[in-house]
Amino acid sequence: MPKKVDHQERRTLIAGALMRVAADQGLEGVSLRHVAAEAGVSAGMVQHYFRTKDEMMAFALSVVRERSQIRVTEAIARLGADPPPRLLLRTMIGALLPLDEGTRDDGRVALAFLAYTAVRPAAASSLREGTRQLTEFIASVLPDGRGDAAAAGLLALMEGLGVYLLGGQYTAEQALDALDAHLDLLFGASAEA
Repeated sequence: MPKKVDHQERRTLIAGALMRVAADQGLEGVSLRHVAAEAGVSAGMVQHYFRTKDEMMAFALSVVRERSQIRVTEAIARLGADPPPRLLLRTMIGALLPLDEGTRDDGRVALAFLAYTAVRPAAASSLREGTRQLTEFIASVLPDGRGDAAAAGLLALMEGLGVYLLGGQYTAEQALDALDAHLDLLFGASAEA
Protein backbone atom coordinates (compact mmCIF):
# COMPACT_ATOMS: atom_id res chain seq x y z
CA MET A 1 0.00 0.00 0.00
CA PRO A 2 1.51 3.38 -0.96
CA LYS A 3 2.47 5.74 1.81
CA LYS A 4 0.11 8.70 2.23
CA VAL A 5 2.00 11.98 1.85
CA ASP A 6 1.07 15.12 3.76
CA HIS A 7 1.82 17.75 1.12
CA GLN A 8 1.27 20.73 3.42
CA GLU A 9 3.68 19.22 5.95
CA ARG A 10 6.32 18.80 3.23
CA ARG A 11 5.81 22.35 1.95
CA THR A 12 6.18 23.61 5.52
CA LEU A 13 9.35 21.50 6.02
CA ILE A 14 10.84 22.96 2.84
CA ALA A 15 9.74 26.50 3.76
CA GLY A 16 11.36 26.10 7.18
CA ALA A 17 14.60 25.07 5.50
CA LEU A 18 14.29 28.04 3.15
CA MET A 19 13.82 30.36 6.11
CA ARG A 20 16.88 28.98 7.88
CA VAL A 21 19.01 29.36 4.74
CA ALA A 22 17.70 32.89 4.15
CA ALA A 23 18.22 33.86 7.79
CA ASP A 24 21.77 32.47 7.82
CA GLN A 25 22.97 33.37 4.31
CA GLY A 26 20.50 35.93 2.94
CA LEU A 27 18.46 35.38 -0.17
CA GLU A 28 21.54 35.12 -2.34
CA GLY A 29 22.23 31.86 -0.51
CA VAL A 30 18.80 30.47 -1.33
CA SER A 31 18.82 27.89 -4.09
CA LEU A 32 16.96 24.66 -4.67
CA ARG A 33 20.12 22.73 -3.81
CA HIS A 34 20.78 24.61 -0.55
CA VAL A 35 17.16 24.41 0.57
CA ALA A 36 16.98 20.70 -0.26
CA ALA A 37 20.17 20.00 1.70
CA GLU A 38 18.90 21.98 4.70
CA ALA A 39 15.54 20.15 4.59
CA GLY A 40 17.19 16.75 4.11
CA VAL A 41 15.25 16.07 0.90
CA SER A 42 16.10 15.86 -2.79
CA ALA A 43 16.23 18.93 -5.05
CA GLY A 44 13.56 17.19 -7.14
CA MET A 45 11.21 17.15 -4.16
CA VAL A 46 11.75 20.88 -3.61
CA GLN A 47 10.98 21.49 -7.29
CA HIS A 48 7.85 19.35 -7.01
CA TYR A 49 6.40 21.70 -4.37
CA PHE A 50 7.92 25.00 -5.53
CA ARG A 51 8.55 25.42 -9.24
CA THR A 52 10.35 28.74 -8.80
CA LYS A 53 12.33 30.63 -6.20
CA ASP A 54 9.51 33.21 -6.15
CA GLU A 55 7.05 30.49 -5.12
CA MET A 56 9.38 29.35 -2.32
CA MET A 57 9.83 32.90 -1.11
CA ALA A 58 6.11 33.67 -1.19
CA PHE A 59 5.35 30.55 0.85
CA ALA A 60 8.08 31.33 3.40
CA LEU A 61 6.71 34.87 3.73
CA SER A 62 3.23 33.47 4.32
CA VAL A 63 4.67 31.34 7.15
CA VAL A 64 6.32 34.45 8.66
CA ARG A 65 3.05 36.36 8.35
CA GLU A 66 1.11 33.58 10.02
CA ARG A 67 3.54 33.44 12.95
CA SER A 68 3.49 37.23 13.23
CA GLN A 69 -0.31 37.26 13.23
CA ILE A 70 -0.37 34.69 16.02
CA ARG A 71 2.07 36.80 18.09
CA VAL A 72 0.00 39.96 17.53
CA THR A 73 -3.30 38.24 18.31
CA GLU A 74 -1.95 36.70 21.52
CA ALA A 75 -0.34 39.97 22.66
CA ILE A 76 -3.50 41.98 22.04
CA ALA A 77 -5.67 39.34 23.74
CA ARG A 78 -3.59 39.80 26.90
CA LEU A 79 -4.67 43.47 26.96
CA GLY A 80 -8.28 42.54 27.63
CA ALA A 81 -11.35 44.11 26.12
CA ASP A 82 -11.20 47.57 24.55
CA PRO A 83 -7.57 48.62 25.25
CA PRO A 84 -6.62 52.28 24.77
CA PRO A 85 -5.58 52.95 21.14
CA ARG A 86 -1.99 53.93 22.01
CA LEU A 87 -1.47 50.75 24.02
CA LEU A 88 -3.08 48.70 21.25
CA LEU A 89 -0.65 50.10 18.64
CA ARG A 90 2.39 49.78 20.92
CA THR A 91 1.49 46.16 21.67
CA MET A 92 0.86 45.32 18.01
CA ILE A 93 4.09 46.93 16.79
CA GLY A 94 6.05 45.44 19.68
CA ALA A 95 4.82 41.98 18.66
CA LEU A 96 5.92 42.61 15.06
CA LEU A 97 9.41 43.92 15.85
CA PRO A 98 12.32 41.45 16.03
CA LEU A 99 12.99 42.18 19.71
CA ASP A 100 14.34 38.77 20.71
CA GLU A 101 16.09 35.77 19.23
CA GLY A 102 12.80 34.02 18.65
CA THR A 103 11.55 36.72 16.28
CA ARG A 104 14.86 37.64 14.59
CA ASP A 105 14.80 34.78 12.08
CA ASP A 106 11.31 35.79 10.97
CA GLY A 107 12.51 39.40 10.76
CA ARG A 108 15.51 38.39 8.66
CA VAL A 109 13.31 36.48 6.24
CA ALA A 110 10.81 39.35 5.98
CA LEU A 111 13.64 41.83 5.37
CA ALA A 112 15.25 39.55 2.81
CA PHE A 113 11.92 39.17 1.02
CA LEU A 114 11.44 42.94 1.01
CA ALA A 115 14.87 43.38 -0.56
CA TYR A 116 14.06 40.61 -3.04
CA THR A 117 10.90 42.43 -4.13
CA ALA A 118 12.85 45.63 -4.75
CA VAL A 119 14.33 44.02 -7.86
CA ARG A 120 11.39 41.72 -8.62
CA PRO A 121 8.27 43.90 -8.37
CA ALA A 122 5.96 41.06 -9.44
CA ALA A 123 6.93 39.19 -6.27
CA ALA A 124 5.77 42.17 -4.18
CA SER A 125 2.09 41.74 -5.00
CA SER A 126 1.53 39.70 -1.84
CA LEU A 127 2.87 42.57 0.27
CA ARG A 128 0.67 45.32 -1.17
CA GLU A 129 -2.66 44.16 0.20
CA GLY A 130 -1.27 43.45 3.67
CA THR A 131 0.38 46.87 3.78
CA ARG A 132 -2.85 48.57 2.69
CA GLN A 133 -4.87 46.76 5.37
CA LEU A 134 -2.33 47.54 8.09
CA THR A 135 -2.20 51.21 7.08
CA GLU A 136 -6.00 51.45 7.17
CA PHE A 137 -6.17 49.77 10.57
CA ILE A 138 -3.53 52.05 12.09
CA ALA A 139 -5.19 55.13 10.57
CA SER A 140 -8.50 54.08 12.13
CA VAL A 141 -6.90 53.90 15.59
CA LEU A 142 -4.91 57.15 15.45
CA PRO A 143 -6.46 60.19 17.17
CA ASP A 144 -8.10 63.11 15.40
CA GLY A 145 -8.33 61.41 12.01
CA ARG A 146 -4.60 61.79 11.39
CA GLY A 147 -5.06 59.51 8.42
CA ASP A 148 -3.05 57.35 6.11
CA ALA A 149 0.05 59.59 6.06
CA ALA A 150 0.53 59.31 9.84
CA ALA A 151 -0.17 55.57 9.66
CA ALA A 152 2.38 55.19 6.86
CA GLY A 153 4.90 57.10 8.99
CA LEU A 154 4.34 54.75 11.91
CA LEU A 155 4.78 51.73 9.63
CA ALA A 156 7.98 53.24 8.22
CA LEU A 157 9.25 53.76 11.77
CA MET A 158 8.46 50.12 12.57
CA GLU A 159 10.31 48.89 9.47
CA GLY A 160 13.31 51.12 10.22
CA LEU A 161 13.45 49.97 13.83
CA GLY A 162 13.28 46.37 12.59
CA VAL A 163 16.27 46.94 10.30
CA TYR A 164 18.27 48.57 13.10
CA LEU A 165 17.38 45.75 15.50
CA LEU A 166 18.42 43.10 12.99
CA GLY A 167 21.65 44.96 12.23
CA GLY A 168 22.48 45.33 15.91
CA GLN A 169 22.49 49.14 15.85
CA TYR A 170 19.61 49.29 18.39
CA THR A 171 18.82 47.21 21.41
CA ALA A 172 15.25 46.18 22.11
CA GLU A 173 15.07 48.88 24.79
CA GLN A 174 16.27 51.60 22.40
CA ALA A 175 13.77 50.52 19.75
CA LEU A 176 10.88 50.55 22.20
CA ASP A 177 11.97 53.96 23.52
CA ALA A 178 11.94 55.32 19.95
CA LEU A 179 8.52 53.78 19.36
CA ASP A 180 7.20 55.32 22.59
CA ALA A 181 8.57 58.74 21.63
CA HIS A 182 6.82 58.57 18.26
CA LEU A 183 3.56 57.38 19.82
CA ASP A 184 3.82 60.32 22.26
CA LEU A 185 3.98 62.65 19.25
CA LEU A 186 0.89 61.05 17.73
CA PHE A 187 -1.17 60.62 20.90
CA GLY A 188 0.32 63.20 23.25
CA ALA A 189 2.64 62.36 26.09
CA SER A 190 -0.24 62.12 28.56
CA ALA A 191 -2.12 59.40 26.62
CA GLU A 192 -2.57 56.10 28.37
CA ALA A 193 0.30 53.69 27.64
